[in-house]
Amino acid sequence: MFRTRPPAYALACAALWFIQLCINVLLIFTNLSPATSHYWLLSNLVTTVLLGVLILLQVPRALQWRPRRSARPSYELKLERQRIARDLHDQVGSQLVHAIAMVDAHNPATQPLAKALEHCLLDVRLLVDSMDGDDDALIDRLARLRHRIQPSLNQRGIALQWDVAFASGADMPVGAPARELTAIVQEAVSNMLQHSGASALAIRLQHVQDATGSAWQLQVSDNGKGLPTAALKGQDAGHGLAGMRQRAAKAGGRLQLLPGLQGQGLCVQVTVPARS
Repeated sequence: MFRTRPPAYALACAALWFIQLCINVLLIFTNLSPATSHYWLLSNLVTTVLLGVLILLQVPRALQWRPRRSARPSYELKLERQRIARDLHDQVGSQLVHAIAMVDAHNPATQPLAKALEHCLLDVRLLVDSMDGDDDALIDRLARLRHRIQPSLNQRGIALQWDVAFASGADMPVGAPARELTAIVQEAVSNMLQHSGASALAIRLQHVQDATGSAWQLQVSDNGKGLPTAALKGQDAGHGLAGMRQRAAKAGGRLQLLPGLQGQGLCVQVTVPARS
């Protein structure tokens, strides 16, 4: 298939059109001899043929054009994201590490501050991870998330049960849906660290069959205090439930709040259809 750069193609077509316009004006508004008129008419025919050839060469490409199913960021936008991610990691992240080092984590008076700084550093690192890998599959994003949260869980004595399965027969969410689902897991883990007082956390991803057919089911469960009644009713925005529901809808799925591990705590469950 003939391919060309759009600016060069547009410039060539505009140049041929302008030549045609000049020839037609010359033929209409000037008195030329028959021989000269014949020459200019022939030139006009040549430019018309060339312009037609340029247009016809693009017809197969136009017939094969399809709108993108999902909007992908441009190369320039990706570079800008990478720059912002580097700045966050190198500047904000390093400042937080320095601040954490200055706080005595063994002093009961400064322990809340140390935990807050550690949680802030974790959020920054997770944000940096989310700004890269636009086309990554959900399982890859979850692996990066585990790498980030494991040190915080170890430091707080929280046991992690990791059960992320990969079924080769079903297509896993990728791209934007995978990013939204990972953000839900991140928010659920953040709530657990800040509010639940849990000693165990379980993250599960499994391929299931539900009423709509093949689907992926993602669960984040703990054995903590669970959510207060106000949060379950949507009256407490501090737990980010409204945002998690919106992200689940963007991913094409639904979010449910269920009992957590051994009937205690909370389980945030998201079910999304498998890609066809």
